[in-house]
Amino acid sequence: MKYDVIIVGAGVAGLYAALHLPSDKKVLIINKRETFKCNSFYAQGGIALAVDDDDISSHVKDTLEAGAGLCNEEAVLTMSENSRDTIDDLIKRGFIFDSDDDGNLLYTKEAAHSRERILHAGGDATGRYMHHFLLSKNLHPMLGNARVVDLLIKDGECYGVTILDHRESRNIYANSVIIASGGVGSLYEYHTNAPCISADLQGLCVLKGIKLENMEMMQFHPTVYVNTQYAQKLLLTEALRGEGATIEDEEGRRFLFDYDDRGELASRDIVSKAIYDYSKKTGSKIYLSLKNFEYHYFMQRFPNIFKNLQDIGFNVPTQRVPISPAFHYAIGGIKTDLNGSVPNVKNLYAIGEVASTKVHGANRLASNSLLEGLVFAKKTAQKLLKTKINKKFIEFDVSDEVMSLKDDKEKKNQLRKIMWENVSIVRTKRGLNKALNQINVLLERKIGKLLKFRLLTAKEIVIAALARDKSIGVHYIKKEDNN
Repeated sequence: MKYDVIIVGAGVAGLYAALHLPSDKKVLIINKRETFKCNSFYAQGGIALAVDDDDISSHVKDTLEAGAGLCNEEAVLTMSENSRDTIDDLIKRGFIFDSDDDGNLLYTKEAAHSRERILHAGGDATGRYMHHFLLSKNLHPMLGNARVVDLLIKDGECYGVTILDHRESRNIYANSVIIASGGVGSLYEYHTNAPCISADLQGLCVLKGIKLENMEMMQFHPTVYVNTQYAQKLLLTEALRGEGATIEDEEGRRFLFDYDDRGELASRDIVSKAIYDYSKKTGSKIYLSLKNFEYHYFMQRFPNIFKNLQDIGFNVPTQRVPISPAFHYAIGGIKTDLNGSVPNVKNLYAIGEVASTKVHGANRLASNSLLEGLVFAKKTAQKLLKTKINKKFIEFDVSDEVMSLKDDKEKKNQLRKIMWENVSIVRTKRGLNKALNQINVLLERKIGKLLKFRLLTAKEIVIAALARDKSIGVHYIKKEDNN
């Protein structure tokens, strides 16, 4: 069981990296559940890009402004400069973006973008279409329903992974390992992520002494329908507001202009905080109004949202929909360089949402996530192929740690509540310290390794939030009344 490359995760980033690894390389893609259970599959809005060379500076500027001064400018420039080539590569390989009757690509605008530069596919199913397309192009074997529970590291070098497969642990060895396992959605009570996105690899990295960075930067999407029985809530894409949807209170008042001159087109962090603050102050329910859309256009442009809301019982676009912010995207993650390399661990890489390239800074600009995943996946694959690997095979013992216990599920739900109440849109020092104490208590109890991963990731988020005294981007610390 020795491979040239193991890729942990079968989302867009992992599959695009695999696409750039030739078939003569022995590559294995490992995914925890069914292939569609990844965040890429649920990405609605689209993919941003610099429309042409003249737009690169504007795309970079918009990204930097959204990132509130914490972006790595070199990373942002790298992403934007490679965006057009990345899109052209997909089109050349056969991917079809939405276009008009004359074949011209259709661009839309989303919040905090200075122009229309977002491409979409299937109306509001860009991620689903792209994920399916990359799966269809994949030449490498995939191992499904298996989760990585250990990284085989010795003397600062990675030799493979341990997987849990049908309740049995076994080692799989490789010259190189790429982590592309996604975000942390299941840490929160309300989230838009695929159900199996549970912060395993971030927590594993903490156990291995691998650095995570910017973990306090957790992005909350402002427009989510949360009144469902499922853990994954119904995302209502930013493109809706980009094309005319409005946010209003019970009386129909568009209150967002009280907080920002851009109203619905302000960045996600501003809109989420405004909704939170306004509903707390007034007690009003908040709604997304779709009345500006013509029925047939809405049905064709946003077919999945139309169907999902109709199935729930909403007569859209006529009837407005109650909304709440919910956790959406992990900006922070495993620290990497611009080639995906994890510092201080040879032959270990991270890409996509699990990684921190510092492209997004303190707040991700809408629709930059698919682009970041693709651009840096390709760069990582290219770096890996250029790297000469000369290492002796080392056999590792298989860990016999208990992966889960009967009471772990109850503790997972407790953690979700802790994170939502104290480590979400608006934070306080008191609330963060309370969360830290509660997480530490859970870590001291008898728990399985999989729950430990979640708790360690959550702890890193809290510690990072406590370390940043001033509000910036998605990290908002509210001053407390000492009385």
